[in-house]
Amino acid sequence: MRISTSQFYNTNSANYQRNFANTVKTQQEASDGIRVRTAADDPVGAARLLQLEQQQNMLKQYSGNITNVRNALGTAESTLSSIGTILQRVNELAVSSGNASFTDADRKANADELSSLEDQLFSLMNSKDENGKYLFSGSKGDTPPYVRNADGTYSYQGDQSSLMLQVGDMLSLAANETGYDAFEQALNTSRSETKLTVPSPDDGRISLSNGQVSGSSTFNDRFRSGEPYSIEFTSSTQFKITDTNGNDVTLEATQGGKFDPNGENTSINFRGVDLRLDITFKPGDEVDYDAALAGHTFTLGAKPDSISGTRSPGNGASGSQVTGASITDESLYKAAFPGGGAILKISDSDPTKFDLYAAPMDANSRPIGSGTLAGTGTAADPFTATAAGVTFELSTAPDAGDSFAIKADTHQTQNVLDTIGQLRTALMTPMDKDPAARQNFLASLDSAIGNIASATNQVSSSISAIGGRGQALDVQAETNEALSTENLKTQSSIRESDPAEVMLRLQMQTNMLQASLQAYAKVAGLSLVNYI
Repeated sequence: MRISTSQFYNTNSANYQRNFANTVKTQQEASDGIRVRTAADDPVGAARLLQLEQQQNMLKQYSGNITNVRNALGTAESTLSSIGTILQRVNELAVSSGNASFTDADRKANADELSSLEDQLFSLMNSKDENGKYLFSGSKGDTPPYVRNADGTYSYQGDQSSLMLQVGDMLSLAANETGYDAFEQALNTSRSETKLTVPSPDDGRISLSNGQVSGSSTFNDRFRSGEPYSIEFTSSTQFKITDTNGNDVTLEATQGGKFDPNGENTSINFRGVDLRLDITFKPGDEVDYDAALAGHTFTLGAKPDSISGTRSPGNGASGSQVTGASITDESLYKAAFPGGGAILKISDSDPTKFDLYAAPMDANSRPIGSGTLAGTGTAADPFTATAAGVTFELSTAPDAGDSFAIKADTHQTQNVLDTIGQLRTALMTPMDKDPAARQNFLASLDSAIGNIASATNQVSSSISAIGGRGQALDVQAETNEALSTENLKTQSSIRESDPAEVMLRLQMQTNMLQASLQAYAKVAGLSLVNYI
């Protein structure tokens, strides 16, 4: 087989260039220890490295999210702790106000301090974070969570949305605590009421408070199933309780319905409700105390839902307001009225037509009730709209397109701002030398103390929830750190070289380069002239 001179040159040149390139590549690998630079170096290893780098980037993002969540929760926890401290002082003022030696002036002094504490709470509950967003508004960070209404009550404007951030492959945590969870879910202990039915008018001999719910489970399971109850006093030491079906349930009350007419702050417990009883005999009753009290009858039941409405800011020039609302069809109300509130919307084309929507309303919402306004607009016959078992009264004829936010208060919960406002009002009411006013005040005080305790427990639960999330963050941070360390180790094992193997390979490739150079020089020196 004949080989041309050019073939000799080309073959030896290619061998030399290949060996030179391999040697240079190995020298670079020996200097920086990197084995895989491109996918061509190791296709499988390069694909695996890409996956590992993506995981490492996600772990870095998780680390940033953990920091953000921890900072946000720290701010919320600090604010809630400050609120808890104020509530502790509010409770101290409430308890001290029940001192029998306190005068109207003493109670007014407590009311003045309560007013300052109420303002502090209002400010704290509307706190902002470092980004200028409201802490307790849920996803509505630009909306103040609480506003003070014209009647002195407070309304929550935020929502129930938790701002979730992913902190691990399988874990997302809320970076916020909503005002709905922290403040709006405090159980209202004053959700029962009594009414004197016999005699009429009240002769002032028996005072029975509206009651305080001391056991929510008993109240919901036992009390609600038998209401309304009738409490009839049969003598000066005994009363009888019958449920809505006429069954005698007196034995479930304290001491089986017996009481001491001369006792002070007599308390009656019945199916999870504590009632304060006070007896005031009139001159001449000493002839027959039993006859003086026998026949006095009260009804006892849960407070009925109350409906209120507020005018939307974008309404027309009519100035129409919802001045009253009443439940006219109890069964329809329970079946159809939305628990989260409603929107009463006047038709855009006909101001006499209306629709009722579940809140919040959007372009896809469908009405749960529709109708035509009734009434002539006079004081005796106001404009009314009836839907979902509720009749709404309007102050004037509305404009087309007007809307009104409707809220149903079930009395199950009460925010602490309203509780403090009610307590402040009770403390400002004169009662010196007025036993009846004193009795009403003590009932209001019982309500305030119970609701303050409920609000404090709710704030404490929110702080505990934040603490639980903080512990979860710590565990997840450790997990992410361990994953990151193992990820880097795996990347290193794939990307980096074995120094001993690289040096052996470099030595071999250097020898091969030298040999190819010598072979090239030898071939280059060959000539037929040498053999002539």
